Amino acid sequence: MFYAIPLESRPTWRNPPWMTVLLIFVNMLVFWGPQRAEDKAEQRAAQFYVQSVLPKLELPPFVAWLQETRSANAPAARRLLARGEFEPLLEGLQQEKDFLKKLRGDAVITPAHPQYAEWKRDRQQYETQLPAPFTTRWSQDHNKDAAFEPWTWITSAFLHGSTGHLLGNMLFLFLFGFSVELALGRGLYLSFYLLGAVGASALAAWAYAGKGSYGLGASGAVSALMGMYAVMYRLRRIRFFYQLFFYFNYVTAPALILLPAWIANELLQHFVGGQGIAYMAHLGGLLTGALLMAAAMRWRRLQLPEAPASKTPDAFAQHVASARRLAGEMKFEAACAEWRAAAQLEPDDADTLRAWFNTAKLWPAGEDFHRAAHRIFRLKPQDLVTLELQHASYKTYLDHAKPGARLKPDDMARLARRFTRAQQFTDAERLCQALLKTAPEHPDLPDTLSLCANGLMQAGRREQALGWLPHLLRLAPEDMVTRMLQKG
Repeated sequence: MFYAIPLESRPTWRNPPWMTVLLIFVNMLVFWGPQRAEDKAEQRAAQFYVQSVLPKLELPPFVAWLQETRSANAPAARRLLARGEFEPLLEGLQQEKDFLKKLRGDAVITPAHPQYAEWKRDRQQYETQLPAPFTTRWSQDHNKDAAFEPWTWITSAFLHGSTGHLLGNMLFLFLFGFSVELALGRGLYLSFYLLGAVGASALAAWAYAGKGSYGLGASGAVSALMGMYAVMYRLRRIRFFYQLFFYFNYVTAPALILLPAWIANELLQHFVGGQGIAYMAHLGGLLTGALLMAAAMRWRRLQLPEAPASKTPDAFAQHVASARRLAGEMKFEAACAEWRAAAQLEPDDADTLRAWFNTAKLWPAGEDFHRAAHRIFRLKPQDLVTLELQHASYKTYLDHAKPGARLKPDDMARLARRFTRAQQFTDAERLCQALLKTAPEHPDLPDTLSLCANGLMQAGRREQALGWLPHLLRLAPEDMVTRMLQKG
């Protein structure tokens, strides 16, 4: 995975990016409005299904049908049926239109079946509980018999499959959108955003035609904004945070260099990784956005947004400059003292804390190393950059601290929750285990364990999540996550 996040420019209240904010609001309104209502209705219908006679009568023939049609989903379906996990099978059944057609036509459970009347009654009751389709109605349909519905090339850009899917797209929409909006103006920006969605959907329609499933999400339109951003700043050197697989860092580079890097990444992911994510939609958005911005810059001169001037206090700037000079002269102990002084003036400045921590690492038994680590662990922002900094610092701290790491229970609970959100489950679970041993009565322990177990379930690691059930039954027996694990 490769991505880059611009760090230089920031929005200003003198000219707020209201259209970007409005787009984010509309996306959230659709997801937490009609999509969430549809999801809850489907969950109620699924609960009825599981408790009815339908799983016993319908799911074995469904798995047999998958085997007969040599579906790639057949092995997984057999395992789910053997374990009695009916809800995932039901979700798969609902997506197989050919099997559903036979089922509803009495070709699977025939009138001659001894339980036909009972099946017919429960099947009709289940279908009356199903909500009218919303997400699939307005998504881009890639099935073989899909009708040509070009309006879904735009509507699908306002739908999302999960909370994480939505929030990730909205983060990148804001990071790239406000700069593009300030340069283009609200009207042209909205037009280009929607055209970017159309371009992304057009390439996805060509690449995924007849392959099944549905296309949805703002990522194609957001990719168009990324393409616009790269072309807009061209050779201007912009500071970016980037991650390449497991390596992440900062780089200052011409913005236009990112466009071929993004394009190459989407092509690589499509041909090597590519199940479940519409990389061709991302590629279509990048190309469309780049072409639109190139045309706009040829048509008229754009006023590019500038980063606001820093208002850093002189004393802080002097400590930072002195620390960098001393480090350049290989006087690391003196540099460490300067970074410590700068961190005292700006305790929430992540770059200063990182520099202090990396310098203090030369003396892993020193107090500076422990203090710098603790400051990083207590940073309040929960953006991706901060989470990555905290996780990387945590790993380094554990490996180097002498005579050993000194973590307070509050830090353990905070880091466990943050690592869960970042899907660093191994370290999150280790911290939860440590918290159980050292502070079993900590007030944040129940919520921390619940969040960790829920994160594991959301990531498809239900067996791991079940390992926390005994503790949750003791600490939070009425918690929603506890009840969900008990049902499993």
